[in-house]
Amino acid sequence: MKTVSENRCFGGVQGVYSHASDATACDMTFGLFLPEEATEGPVPLLWYLSGLTCTHENAMTKAGAQAWAADHGIAVVFPDTSPRGEGVANDEAYDLGQGAGFYVNATQNPWAPHFRMWDYIAEELPRILSANFPIDEERQSITGHSMGGHGALTLAMRYPGRFRSVSAFAPIAHPTQSDWGRKQFTAYLGADEATWAEHDASLLMVRDGFDGPVLIDQGASDQFFDLLKPEALAHAMAARRQDGQFRMQKGYDHSYYFVSTFMADHIDFHAAALSA
Repeated sequence: MKTVSENRCFGGVQGVYSHASDATACDMTFGLFLPEEATEGPVPLLWYLSGLTCTHENAMTKAGAQAWAADHGIAVVFPDTSPRGEGVANDEAYDLGQGAGFYVNATQNPWAPHFRMWDYIAEELPRILSANFPIDEERQSITGHSMGGHGALTLAMRYPGRFRSVSAFAPIAHPTQSDWGRKQFTAYLGADEATWAEHDASLLMVRDGFDGPVLIDQGASDQFFDLLKPEALAHAMAARRQDGQFRMQKGYDHSYYFVSTFMADHIDFHAAALSA
């Protein structure tokens, strides 16, 4: 593992690190904020999964998570959203290829050799963090924005007991019925729609739910509202009688202004679960 940078941040350290990934067969980069308490021993960890077009850097510099995480002594990891580099397949469209991994394991060419973001986030990166940093493996939660909200919700529901809480900012909530999902699932997973259901938060919510609290914030003026299909997730949570909140935020759009406005609420929400 290579240290790209480390900067003092709210009493802790905001680092950026790169490593050769077995899952994606290329070099991957991630950001990790460690609070001051990490100098004394393992600290709880919040995963933040980013959205379309983002790298590890967008949320790390725009979401304002570090200040609130430092108040609670929580680490925050900011993974990249896809494999990158020479020899990694790409597409001219912003919503497919590099920057648009969708947190799935691709089975179709030309994506299959590198686009294994599910294994990277679910298996490989957790091992790397535990082996190299003072992370408490038993106290972890997950959040994300847009495509990252989709990833956070599906990972949380597919791995019962791993995360104590899950939240999302404007998640792609019903991708099997949206152009943000059907396009990518067809490319990455193939035309058999039966394979898509395991990556649809609304379907998983109805089938399995989440064994902990859920917090969803959605901007009522989100320019991508029809692509996100938040109403499907709201109905699914109600049908499941899920422990959680779905909040429609009047006047807010899809930007990091929206994310940063409600970041403190989300950090407080996860801190309560991580301290229980």
